[in-house]
Amino acid sequence: MRNIKLIIEYDGKDFNGWQKQKDKLNIQGTIEKAIEQITGEEIELMASGRTDRGVHAIGQVANFKTNSKIPIEKFPIAINTNLKKSIIIKSAEEVDERFHSRLNCKKKTYRYVINNSEYGTAIYRNLETHIPKKLNIKKMQEAIKYFEGEHDFKAFRASGTSSKSSIRTIYKAEVMQMPDNKIWIQLTGNGFLYNMVRIIAGTIVDVGLEKILPEDIEKIIKSKNREEAGKTLPPQGLYLVSVKYD
Repeated sequence: MRNIKLIIEYDGKDFNGWQKQKDKLNIQGTIEKAIEQITGEEIELMASGRTDRGVHAIGQVANFKTNSKIPIEKFPIAINTNLKKSIIIKSAEEVDERFHSRLNCKKKTYRYVINNSEYGTAIYRNLETHIPKKLNIKKMQEAIKYFEGEHDFKAFRASGTSSKSSIRTIYKAEVMQMPDNKIWIQLTGNGFLYNMVRIIAGTIVDVGLEKILPEDIEKIIKSKNREEAGKTLPPQGLYLVSVKYD
């Protein structure tokens, strides 16, 4: 039995999230069917984590077990042939049989993309979130640093989460000014709660709009009160960038 690790990129616009669901188009089920077409096996694809409806990935990681003799270098092109154009297998690697893409994960990086131009864009509207009012980047950059370190992120957790603990560690938190009036909010951590990145991004936007001060972030974290944090920004601006295992 071989254990195959995949790096996957997808545009989440047309999908009802990663997780397999009956009668709803989803990314997991779509890739599983594509793999079954080339291996003749019903497999279970295990991801580093679920992404919600409309959320994208540049470097999602998933693995599956197979008895197929297909050469490892042939897997990406063979799977891609049977996939929608909105999903691409970027690479395949044979890994130790004990490897599990979710349980062995050490770090994840998420990016939230904001278009801060006056009118936004028609072409990229499903790949970013448009905020027309000018944001104060310097204040946002000051505020984001309060999220670094180990904290109880209860104030930044949506209802419905299955996680017992809301304590997480953020290793790096950045706000970056990019060309064409784009702003990236990027977080690297050991794990994220349901909607945590989108709520943090919404709170940082409130700083950029000067509704709250950068130093208010510390108080919001300590409050552990969801009502103190900003709104949950829309899913189309969110990307799973990378997953690390060491």
